[in-house]
Amino acid sequence: MSLTSLRSLSTRAIKATNSTSALQYSARWYTAASSPAKFATIDESPRVKAQMTFGREVSPAARNAHGELRYDWQKEEIDAIYHSPIMELLYHGANVHRLHFDPLAVQQCTLLSIKTGGCSEDCKYCPQSSNYSTVVKAQKMLDTGEVLDAARAAKAAGSTRFCMGAAWRDLAGRKSNFKKIVGFVKEIRAMDMEVCCTLGMLNDEQAGQLKEAGLTAYNHNLDTSREYYPKIITTRSYDERLETISKVREAGINVCSGGIIGLGETDTDRVGMLHTLSTMPSHPESVPVNALLAVEGTPLEKQEPVKVWDMVRMIATARIVMPKTMIRLSAGRVRFTEPEQALCFMAGANSIFTGDKLLTTPNNKFNADQQMFDTLGLVPKAASFKVDLTEPSESAEKSCCGSKHA
Repeated sequence: MSLTSLRSLSTRAIKATNSTSALQYSARWYTAASSPAKFATIDESPRVKAQMTFGREVSPAARNAHGELRYDWQKEEIDAIYHSPIMELLYHGANVHRLHFDPLAVQQCTLLSIKTGGCSEDCKYCPQSSNYSTVVKAQKMLDTGEVLDAARAAKAAGSTRFCMGAAWRDLAGRKSNFKKIVGFVKEIRAMDMEVCCTLGMLNDEQAGQLKEAGLTAYNHNLDTSREYYPKIITTRSYDERLETISKVREAGINVCSGGIIGLGETDTDRVGMLHTLSTMPSHPESVPVNALLAVEGTPLEKQEPVKVWDMVRMIATARIVMPKTMIRLSAGRVRFTEPEQALCFMAGANSIFTGDKLLTTPNNKFNADQQMFDTLGLVPKAASFKVDLTEPSESAEKSCCGSKHA
């Protein structure tokens, strides 16, 4: 046999050996996700061994990326997760996300301001407050035709969740307007869309009426940590916010509650807010993560824009400590490039707001979002009217005596 023939045989043998090794390597590292999703996840064992070989301890993000529901998180644990090396945090947020969700499915939502401006609250970030001089002026509530037309247009554009916001402290003395809103909820649910409202503080009766009308979720953000909250809002207490959330939960309506970063808060405040959300008796079904869009005329008009890495840390940490919750990439997304938004989706975000405005602040253009979906291979997430954020055994325990467990 010639020297050339021997070399050819040797080369083919090496390629075959490498191919077999690669298949074994792949099979060893990639396994089907355990429960309940069926998307590929990376086996933890060889990764942990490799990290220890590299002389580094396993990161807090890695130690807590089990995807199981917990309600007893300690602030120190969440703080350690939040401050894990960003590449570790991003990776493990993505891994937990795949345990419970299709990693390519992103829900498109539309948020409409049905009553703009003239709010008596003094939230320092909000251009709708009557305490500040901004370009936003007080308006009457939109009529039925305007609201329902907007909902139909949102559905035609791909939104499966329609949210209505009113710049009110509460619903006291607004019986006629509230009656109209109840009617909006019924009509929009009949369009087979999720319906969310944010109308300020509620009482038990109002929460019950919204539930009966078919409201899917009620949004009531914490905004920030309990400690930093008084520096942002003085007209409504933190406990009043928690009380409204409790009333929503008791009425059987899904809770949507998150916050805003970029208010001048510290990392400790961000961790504090996540701790409050993740130690509720049931995790919120959705957590919006907003980046401040500073508006001229508000006390926070000079705040620096939030960097994408801060959003990634918040989203990935929220995903790890609240694994079954929808994490909504909300206000401020307009400042992030397409690659930066991709990082947020990779970290665990699975919802965006579409449309030219989020209440009164600018938002990403519809065409740009469609292009982003095409580029990233994202697919629209369908509406969901029932979300179970408890483990089977826990559900049985909570219902064992017909009473709430702390």
